[in-house]
Amino acid sequence: MSRVRRTAFDHFGLVAGIYDRVITTSAAERLRYLAQLGPEDRLLDAGGGTGRIATELREHVGSLAVFDLSYGMLREAARKDDLTPCQGAVEALPFGDGAFTKIVAVDTFHHFGRQSAAARELLRVLAPGGRLVIEEPDIRCGSVKLVALGERLALMRSRFLRPDALMRHFEAPQTRMRLVEEAPNYWVVVEKAV
Repeated sequence: MSRVRRTAFDHFGLVAGIYDRVITTSAAERLRYLAQLGPEDRLLDAGGGTGRIATELREHVGSLAVFDLSYGMLREAARKDDLTPCQGAVEALPFGDGAFTKIVAVDTFHHFGRQSAAARELLRVLAPGGRLVIEEPDIRCGSVKLVALGERLALMRSRFLRPDALMRHFEAPQTRMRLVEEAPNYWVVVEKAV
């Protein structure tokens, strides 16, 4: 496991050992379709935690990196075959410009401390012609409001965004976006021009 270090307080590290058993729903097929994954793609799972989603997408891409801040979550990802876990903040990705043809960020954007910086970094490491798919819980739904309250009480500093607010982070001359909504989640698909 490369670049792994412990952080001051790792909320997710507390549940890392049971995370995959507790969080059983997956939108991997939808992600695969929205990202248009192919065997030549270099995929980054940004905020990929234990690699739960990555393991379902691995066979559909050429290479895959799981990037997360949580040491505990990445320790679990390292136990899975064919995953490359890397630790750090998405706001400062250690990859070169255009390193990935596809990026997914599942249920994680609301955890990024500096969301604008995270958006800039995700666009920077996305190759021209590449595609980024962000799946987020929709704060307009009552059940998600309860989750947000729980995360606030747990001092997680989460910032859930409405779809339009999230999309504003990715507005740039070189991007085109579309929104897919299905409560209690939504998906923002960002395409980077060639």
